[in-house]
Amino acid sequence: MAVYVNTFFEVRVEQLFDLAGLVERVFSSAGLEYRVVGGLAAYLYVEETEPDAGRLTKDIDIAVRREDLERIAKAAEPFGLQLRHVAGGDMLVQAGKPSARRAVHLVFAGEKVRPEYPEPAPELGSCRRVKELRPIPIGDLVRMKLTSFRASDEAHLKDLDEAGLITPEIETALPPILAGRLAQVRARG
Repeated sequence: MAVYVNTFFEVRVEQLFDLAGLVERVFSSAGLEYRVVGGLAAYLYVEETEPDAGRLTKDIDIAVRREDLERIAKAAEPFGLQLRHVAGGDMLVQAGKPSARRAVHLVFAGEKVRPEYPEPAPELGSCRRVKELRPIPIGDLVRMKLTSFRASDEAHLKDLDEAGLITPEIETALPPILAGRLAQVRARG
């Protein structure tokens, strides 16, 4: 019996986790805090609970403290990453191939990503490691996904919910606007 493997997918997963591992080394070397947010955080949590159910993301989003930005830039350089401010956002790009699609996008803890968002990104609190990375706590991730509420966020929320990760405790802690958005995701099934 022939076994078919999607080598493009496997290569992409490896590239994504190589970059995420590089981020971990950069921040560890400088004694800096960060939390994986966005699609990669959703992927980490869903895959941990329901292997092969997570959706891959194109890039990496991390939450950092704005006051650490200069230290982040200095810590990243020896690892071949450069801090760039592009299209209203800050990101770490690979020095030899600076692509926003393969970048590490920085979200500032305690600040709104966009002025119209109902909530700011959460502060960097405690974390546990998943695959040697530091994802944001699941409750904070759910709030961030409900705050940005794009089509990709809805897909990640659906994955998190189907994996049983949006617990009643997380749900009851949501403010009305975010609880309403979660109800919309569930209604769309």
